[in-house]
Amino acid sequence: MANMNLLQAINNALDIAMAENDQALCFGEDVGHFGGVFRATSGLQEKYGKARCFNTPLVEQGVIGFANGLAAQGSVPIAEIQFADYIFPAFDQIVNESAKFRYRSGNEFNVGNLTIRTPYGGGIAGGLYHSQSPEAYFAHTPGLKIVVPRNPYQAKGLLLASIRDDNPVIFFEPKRLYRASTGEVPEQDYQLPIGKAEVVTQGSDISLLAWGAQMEHIEKAAELAHADGISCEIIDLRTILPWDVETVAQSVLKTGRLVISQEAPLTAGFASEIAATIQQACFLHLESPIERVCGLDTPYPLALEKEYAADHLKVYEAIKRSMNY
Repeated sequence: MANMNLLQAINNALDIAMAENDQALCFGEDVGHFGGVFRATSGLQEKYGKARCFNTPLVEQGVIGFANGLAAQGSVPIAEIQFADYIFPAFDQIVNESAKFRYRSGNEFNVGNLTIRTPYGGGIAGGLYHSQSPEAYFAHTPGLKIVVPRNPYQAKGLLLASIRDDNPVIFFEPKRLYRASTGEVPEQDYQLPIGKAEVVTQGSDISLLAWGAQMEHIEKAAELAHADGISCEIIDLRTILPWDVETVAQSVLKTGRLVISQEAPLTAGFASEIAATIQQACFLHLESPIERVCGLDTPYPLALEKEYAADHLKVYEAIKRSMNY
């Protein structure tokens, strides 16, 4: 085991993937010698050369169009979008090409080797163009997988699984945790399952569900609730698409209550999809309405970032509402 932060774990996963397969390529804006704006790709160009780790023009649609072409020809492209906020110029390439390539041909050709890495979320005083959480836009698109790690151990195992998956994967990285989250990570190769949620803490009174950086907030809220004698079951969804309905439903059948928290705004966020599915699956077992603790339905603010965030105190209030219903 080595002690790594989330950035180092991602870099380690990229190193392993590129070492094992000379068809694996890493590219994006400033990812080459500079190592990316967060240094996630540091050292990879020096180790594998400019032909396998290189800078692209500042054209996100071009980055993903190029990645689609590489993947269609058998390469293993790992494309970086510098901030998730900038992924929208590439939206057409992702939802109309990456996601549908296989279906156009009856699997005669596909871009399943494609992985798109991008840092998402707030917490770094980045303002409205460097703080968004756009996972719900892509969750509406069959043919994609969407993965979000919460810590370094998860990041390495899930990224390696994403690169090796035979479907195009969008890998959202919680930028607030890049250096803040540290932990022991095996130095050897390993994978974690895509599409499987993790029950982080067993509990009996209420289920708490989140993904990515939001996990830290629900864990802090659970500590406050524990002081009140409330037993919280904590679940990390890990994969947005496909999401693990069974694990979440089993938890709610046991506790009768569910609080879902996401960084993204409330309206039409992925928490809404979870709430609708779980109320249908667990309706007769629910003891209170499903709570959603989310960002606000406004552009992400700079000066009022703390007020906007769905923090542990807002989650704790939702827990109390649910328990006292």
